[in-house]
Order: sequence, then C-alpha cells, then structure tokens
Amino acid sequence: MRIDIEDPRLKPILEKVEAGVRLDYADGVALFRSSDILATGYMANLVRERKHGNLTYFNVNRHINPTDVCVASCKLCAFGKRAKDPKAYTWSLEEIWHRAGEGWSEAITEFHIVGGLHPELTLDWYCDMLRGLKKRFPEVHLKALTMVEIAYLAKRSRLSYRDTLLKLKNAGMDSLPGGGAEIFSERVRRIICDHKIDGNQWIEVARTAHEVGLRSNCTMLYGHIENEEDRVDHLLKLRELQDETGGFQTFIPLAFHPDNTPLHHIPKTTGFDDLKSIAVARLLLDNIDHIKAYWIMMTPKIAQIAQRFGSDDLDGTVVEEKIYHDAGATTSQSMSRGELLRLIREAGREAMERDTLYRPVVRTESALTVLV
Repeated sequence: MRIDIEDPRLKPILEKVEAGVRLDYADGVALFRSSDILATGYMANLVRERKHGNLTYFNVNRHINPTDVCVASCKLCAFGKRAKDPKAYTWSLEEIWHRAGEGWSEAITEFHIVGGLHPELTLDWYCDMLRGLKKRFPEVHLKALTMVEIAYLAKRSRLSYRDTLLKLKNAGMDSLPGGGAEIFSERVRRIICDHKIDGNQWIEVARTAHEVGLRSNCTMLYGHIENEEDRVDHLLKLRELQDETGGFQTFIPLAFHPDNTPLHHIPKTTGFDDLKSIAVARLLLDNIDHIKAYWIMMTPKIAQIAQRFGSDDLDGTVVEEKIYHDAGATTSQSMSRGELLRLIREAGREAMERDTLYRPVVRTESALTVLV
C-alpha cells in the first residue's frame, strides 16, 4: 500500500521498517519529534501485524496493592504516604488473602501485586503473603513486586538481589510487573524520584530476575519533565538488556498523571502523545514481543485506538486499582471480560484471552483451560 509521508525525516525510517532493519537512536528521536502521527502509526502497525497478525491479547486479572505506606517521597507519586498519615493503610495478611478472592465471579488467572516501600514489612512478611495466596489460589499466577521493591527488600534484609529474588520465587512469585523504571535519565530522576534506586540498579535487578528464571514486564513513565532524548535512551537501554537476557515479556508506556502530586502544574498527556509513545516503542523495541496499551492510564478509548498504532495488548479486568486513581485517573477501576472483548472487536481485532505468560486461555461455562 502506498503511504504519503508528510515528514521527510520519516522516509528513511520507513525504508528500514519495511526491510526489517533495526532502528537507531537518531531514528527514535526523529519519531518522537515528528508530528506525522499517521505515518508513525502506519509503520508501528506493520511491525505489530508481522508479530501478531490481527490478534489483541487481554487477561482476567486483579490488582492487589497491600500498602500505600512508603519511605520514598517521589514527586511523581500521589499514592505513597508516610506511616503516620491518618489516610495511610496497610492490609493484614488475612485481609490480603480475603480481598484476593472477594467480589469477583470470573476465574482470575493473575494477581498483580505492587505497593509502597513500607519501613516495617519484612521480606519474610512478603514471602508469607505469597505463600498464602498460592495456597488459596494455586492456579493463579503471582506477578508481584517492582524492581524498586525488590531492591528495597534486599537492602533491608542485607541480602543480594539474587538471594532476595530466590526467596520470593520459592514462596510463590511467578514473575515481576516491571514498574518503577520511570525514566532512566539521572538528571530527571534527581528531580522526580531521587529516593528510588537509579536506572542502573533497576536494570541490574531486572537482569538478576531474568537470570534466576523469572520473566518480567518493563515500563517507561512519560509526560513529565523528560525530553525526547531521555525517552529514546530509556527504550534503548531496555532493548539492550533484552538482547542480553530475553526476559522481558511486555513493554508498557505509562502516561504521567500529575493530579495530587508535587508536579500538579504539568499538563496531562494528550491522546496524540499517548499514541505516539505506543508507536515509537513498537518500532524501537524490536526484541520485546508485546506492547501494552494500559487502559487504566490511557482511557479505554485511546487504548482501543492504540491497537492500530502498534499495541497488541489491552491489559485485563484489573478490578481495583489504587495507584493511578490516587493521581487523578478518572477511568473505571475495573472492566468486565465482555467489555474488553467489545473494545477489541470494535477495533477490528481478534480477541485472544491469555494468561500472564501469553498462553491462550480457553473458557467454557464452568471451567478454563490454559493451553500450554
């Protein structure tokens, strides 16, 4: 099909994409700086359909945020609170296990578990939590704890990243969600999340997780004080680690929500920027199979359109999400399986329910089967 490209900087990039040639740093910067969103989306869709054809993936999952108590004071965050804050919460193990199975009739295949950096909850406590979930829900995949949480628990326990991850894996952790990466730029991190591990440490935790047999996702937070070069640098560092380990399953671009944060003066991202972030990620991350349009952050409407701009995944049912809603997200906190199917089908895609490892899930009226 012939395509008219308005931005001449994109013509040599299209030639690379059509030939299957890996894009470089300069290509990434040109893509982020271009306003020719249709040409960028066209190229991303070419790559997306080479990898996945007409399929769009989703899963039936539940988010569990055990605590919002956090020792960090990141300017990007509206979720974390000090322990003495009267609005702070920390669920008991019994409450976590109860909430995991509460109020949801559909068979969940994944628990997505992240929270704050609590000054008192120990590595053993988290291991007990995982063991309790696995005992009560043995078929549910436990996707738990960001690289930032792993590094924090390792430091408090005086253990290596490897030993910390092995203890959690032995307790039932099946994979990691990949949050907390934000932007790897040291300049940016000093301003927005100087209490967190740096970008190199995030990469090292991810590398170690992959080495001990744990798959993970990876993320990038955009739409705050970063520039185009910071975004490209971040994506290429993820691509480099993926070349080394092959452990990333999915990349999720996360739009910054400024409400209720110290950076509330920053305008929210536009749909244009959200779609561009999806498309450029698909074009640069040639070795990461899946690009997720996270409907909680992008809104279901933008996530739906993103299925034609490089994304092949909508995330899942979620059920109860706290982190981005504390930062002003106005989307629903849950979506039914039927609603996800409708979004995908109206986008002209074929819906494929998956488990966390992207194995097809087949349902009958009374049971589900994961096709291994």
